[in-house]
Amino acid sequence: MKTYKVYFYYDSEYQGYVADALDLPGCVSQGKTLEEADRNIREAMTAYLEVEEEKAFENRSYFLPAESFLKEVALG
Repeated sequence: MKTYKVYFYYDSEYQGYVADALDLPGCVSQGKTLEEADRNIREAMTAYLEVEEEKAFENRSYFLPAESFLKEVALG
């Protein structure tokens, strides 16, 4: 499991917390409580990584045979 650095700060104008995933440019979320901001940034990060994975797969410079597939493999 990979870990990511997330910067949390209180925004007095919003009156809640903002969470910025530093390793994922533009991946920002917020919540009225710290717990809500934490939950929301986790959802945002998951969606961000799914989109990035799809984009990387679509941007391949070659085409894979129809019978090929993508599988996650855990090591260790």
